[in-house]
Amino acid sequence: MLPVSALFAGDDAPTRVLDVAAAPGSKTTQIAALMHNQGGIVANEYAASRVKVLHANISRCGVSNCALTHFDGRVFGAALPEAFDAILLDAPCSGEGVVRKDPDAMSNWSPESVTSIADTQRELIDSAFHALAPGGVLVYSTCTLNEQENQAVIRSLLASYGDAVSIEPLGELFPDAQRALTAEGFLHVFPQIYDSEGFFVARLRKHRSVPPLAKPSYKVGKFPFTPMSRKDGALVRQAANAAGLSWDDAAHALWTRDKEIWLFPTALEALIGKVRFSRIGVKLAERFPKGYRWQHEAAIALADGQGPQAFELDAALAQEWYHGRDLYPAEPPQGEECIVTYQQQPLGIAKRIGSRIKNNLPRELVRDGALDFHQ
Repeated sequence: MLPVSALFAGDDAPTRVLDVAAAPGSKTTQIAALMHNQGGIVANEYAASRVKVLHANISRCGVSNCALTHFDGRVFGAALPEAFDAILLDAPCSGEGVVRKDPDAMSNWSPESVTSIADTQRELIDSAFHALAPGGVLVYSTCTLNEQENQAVIRSLLASYGDAVSIEPLGELFPDAQRALTAEGFLHVFPQIYDSEGFFVARLRKHRSVPPLAKPSYKVGKFPFTPMSRKDGALVRQAANAAGLSWDDAAHALWTRDKEIWLFPTALEALIGKVRFSRIGVKLAERFPKGYRWQHEAAIALADGQGPQAFELDAALAQEWYHGRDLYPAEPPQGEECIVTYQQQPLGIAKRIGSRIKNNLPRELVRDGALDFHQ
């Protein structure tokens, strides 16, 4: 969690953030929490197999201000020059710092692989620096220990751009951080210092523009969504409010695709047409002649869990909900549609059919076995 803490250290919350290597999503969800779902985050992941789990974690945590991309991170400097006021590059690395918990982490380690990885890291940080707006912050981190992938990568950036970039020391990031502080101001966490995994974090500030990179030659393709009209949007918002869902109109905008209704973060609308998004925002609803089918991810992201539509479950009923079973409470909700909650946190959206609450939890979220609910 250190890289995100370093990204937000001492600054106002950024408006537009790039997480260059985001999967499985703990950094992105931490960023979204610190931004209070305001502004916009582009969460990128190069490995196709990891994009799905990235989205699952973003959706599970109720993140509504994020767009997912699936690119080699070296594309952003050319595709989105000076588009972000904060960038996190938790770079792919040789993984020396995690060997305590995973002895196989270094099974493919070699001096040659370290050299190759460091070459990629230098290209990634150069691209990220071009994607950063003047005045913005770039945090570079790895879970490895060698100087070649850490200090040397930063020195390469400093050599390329001189006074356009500076190092911001991290000695006050957390109590006792000085023990891991390097002379340059980086945090180089060796396992023996805190009896922890190994890690490296550097925080950099961009002071002015640098010569741009060549524009990319790829084609983005036609964006398949259209903005919703003000009149239709008012009707959707009214119906959503009645179902217990609400959002900040300044931070989110309604877009449509066929029968689908989506909420996009307004901070990212300027990027539409410049890169291809794998997914953006939150799927709010599907439209039908008789109304709307509200989506589970919208309930998690947009319900406050305390409105009149909220129906509070005890621990036993919450267990049943996560087991995918219909609920039979002693006193069912009054309305036909409700937001089921536990400890005033939304668990999903459901319909009452007689005395039964129909379970609409997506099948991929159903869990077997006992769950540990703390009162």
